[in-house]
Amino acid sequence: MAAPIAYTAHSFPTAGIASTAYSLIATDLDGTLLRGDDTVSDRSFAALARVAEAGARHLVVTGRPAPRVRPLLEDLGSTGLAVCGQGAQLYDPRADRLLWSVTLDRELAETALGKIEAEVGQVHAAVDQDGVDGLTLIEPGYLMPHPTLPALRVERRADLWCAPISKVLLRHPALSDDELAQTARSVVGSLATVTMSGPGTVELQPCGITKATGLALAAEHLGLSPADTVAFGDMPNDIPMFRWAAHGVAMANAHPELKEVADEITLSNEDDGIAVVLERLFPQG
Repeated sequence: MAAPIAYTAHSFPTAGIASTAYSLIATDLDGTLLRGDDTVSDRSFAALARVAEAGARHLVVTGRPAPRVRPLLEDLGSTGLAVCGQGAQLYDPRADRLLWSVTLDRELAETALGKIEAEVGQVHAAVDQDGVDGLTLIEPGYLMPHPTLPALRVERRADLWCAPISKVLLRHPALSDDELAQTARSVVGSLATVTMSGPGTVELQPCGITKATGLALAAEHLGLSPADTVAFGDMPNDIPMFRWAAHGVAMANAHPELKEVADEITLSNEDDGIAVVLERLFPQG
């Protein structure tokens, strides 16, 4: 792979870079399209409007479950499909329904948790329930890494399994996210897919399910392909999506593992990194 293009806050090089219009723009939300306060900048809104005017599709691809994505899609004015729950859900906001979803077997989830805790001691867990009205349940000791997301605290771990779930979220009181994710991958095996999607967010999801599988399903639904797609992200859970898409763009604030596989590195989510790239790919006439 060629060295990725890298931008700085005061340098937006364009010479020698081909302006290529893609038909599908796949963006992560947290740390990518969204700023730290969960808002989208005016410049990013304008860049997404250019995408729409050119006839291309914008597709949200996020770890957030469908119920936590719905209000953000409304703010974006988006009525297109959204890949949610790390690829476990394909959500249609116009009909407010899931076109496709897959759940994590709750017995397998409990077994996976037991294997992890046998290695690292007690972890604190939460779950995202399946469905367009699914709740986020958190056990005692679990702290939501994103305080704006609503969650319901339960009294004991057994209460987490009261309804079908799309994924389990894990936190450890001492280990870093990278350490917890590495250990989890080494012991979970085929029980689940382990991902790291943000600070304090190590997750277990159905085996084989990633953002790439969800994005591929959405693209097929739209009659598009990897060759049509440019993807934006910031965390290791975006790696499968980058490998699937023709062009992967990491944010300046991205995890080093994602930067290693990116075709391009743009500015941070706070500095309109997505807009910088889209303005190049979709220039105004």
